[in-house]
Amino acid sequence: MKKNFQLLFRLLLPVLVMLGGLTVPLSLSAAPQADAIYINGNIYTVNESFSKASSIVVRDGKILYVGDDAAAQKNYKSDSPVVDLEGKTVIPGLIESHMHYLMLGQTLDRIDIFQKPKAEILDKVKAEADKLPDGEWIVSMGWNNVLWNEDYPTKEELDAVAPNNPVSLARVDGHSSWFNSLALQLAGIDENTPNPQGGEILKKPNGEVWGILTDTAADLVESKIPDDASEARKLHRFTLADQSVISYGITTLVDAGAANESIKILKSAYEEGTLKVRAYEMLSEGEDIDYINDGNEPVRDLYNGKLSVAAVKLVSDGSLGSRSAWLLQDYSDRAGHVGNGRWDDGQMYRIVKRVAERGFQIGTHAIGDAAVRQVIDVQKKVIDELGLTDHRFRIEHFQIVDAADIPRAIEYGFIPSMETVHATSDMNMAEDRVGSVRIQSSYAWRTILENQGIIANGSDAPVELVNPYHGFYAAVTRQDRDGQPPEGWYPNQALTREEALRSFTIWGAYAAFAEENRGSLEAGKYADFTVLDRDIMTCPAAEIKDISVLKTVIGGETVYESGN
Repeated sequence: MKKNFQLLFRLLLPVLVMLGGLTVPLSLSAAPQADAIYINGNIYTVNESFSKASSIVVRDGKILYVGDDAAAQKNYKSDSPVVDLEGKTVIPGLIESHMHYLMLGQTLDRIDIFQKPKAEILDKVKAEADKLPDGEWIVSMGWNNVLWNEDYPTKEELDAVAPNNPVSLARVDGHSSWFNSLALQLAGIDENTPNPQGGEILKKPNGEVWGILTDTAADLVESKIPDDASEARKLHRFTLADQSVISYGITTLVDAGAANESIKILKSAYEEGTLKVRAYEMLSEGEDIDYINDGNEPVRDLYNGKLSVAAVKLVSDGSLGSRSAWLLQDYSDRAGHVGNGRWDDGQMYRIVKRVAERGFQIGTHAIGDAAVRQVIDVQKKVIDELGLTDHRFRIEHFQIVDAADIPRAIEYGFIPSMETVHATSDMNMAEDRVGSVRIQSSYAWRTILENQGIIANGSDAPVELVNPYHGFYAAVTRQDRDGQPPEGWYPNQALTREEALRSFTIWGAYAAFAEENRGSLEAGKYADFTVLDRDIMTCPAAEIKDISVLKTVIGGETVYESGN
């Protein structure tokens, strides 16, 4: 009888300890084996009660126990030395809910024009042209004319520094591009070329092409750019992006629009262990057709939870900075112009139904209030017809929204996938674009939460810097990184620090159907966590943007350590 009791106790002991952080005498059984024991931490678990702990025990890439130091050391053993966190703050591995994986790697691998003065950009283009053979393309992304206090740049400015090389420079938002004359000629663009649906060829007052094309119009030129990267070069770019995000404590990213070729490269890379961050891939609209025709279904957590391909990304309009976001009424600073919608209702319905019938999640880029309304109205029809009860369709960006559509979106189960850093980047032009009335329900994070919604937070990198602490800082202060405006931009819409941390962790996990295995530090979930150089929950607000990562752990493996 006693032997049977001892056997039962040995079998149940790890479960009891894991469930309750239970401290029990170990005279009847040896302590469960762990791969690593971390103690003396200031750990924010981001569980339902937002409790704190001081220790984490890890085994086989997952969390075995979260609780106090005494129980961790008494109830578990490890062949590795106990890791003293020295009182440092630990948070769940951050979830970057909207970025562009390969595009970030491309920007790290090309000339840097991100938010640079125009004169500096022109100098960089000239230097590149001087060393390239005639006819080779110069491609980059990141200019922002709002910072120059002027309207759009012209093709003639690029002609002066690169007359013999076609040039394509995407604006920081990725929804308009600046081309020189040679690039336009190669695409056959002139004053007689009509605007395609969903884009615009900007013209000078005399009808001459300006050199700025938005969205689908820019695609007419960009489609002529030869692929500048072999499969090996693309893997190199993914690696650059991987190294960048893990250095900021990001352990999962949502890749908002990927080609089938990228999926094949990623599968190989994750199978071989080349890349470390967990990736949730959204296929670009159109790419899903080939993916499905090849017999593929949505898949999650391949390669020990490193890769999921389970969503499709649609783009319904452009951006506010390029005046191509689709509005219900005219732009306040451009009479007669409402931006550019990409789809009519029938087109969107057919795409969404095709994708949803195969079980894929939908994430739709919608920045303007007309685009947001179309997404709600059209996709709700598909949701009802298919009887979807847990669809978690996402509206990516959700920036300019009619006040009546915020509760509608949440009622119908849409998740706002937003970038809080966009508000403080856009505040220098947003109200000019939409006026003082529409701005009240724009970038409206507090209103979303008051309507029982959640926000999945990200950066949209490389549109913004991938640094998540810039987004966290913007979320709680509504200020730019110079501390302006002093009281915050519409501070009534700010998030608390707890809400901001949830938006970068457990809410992001929920938005990717991954809350069961990541997003908080709880037993049974992946051992994904980030060690910071200061307490993100209590440090002065002005310091949040300056936080540095000391260590990033993914699946129990230390994948980044500062100074190493």
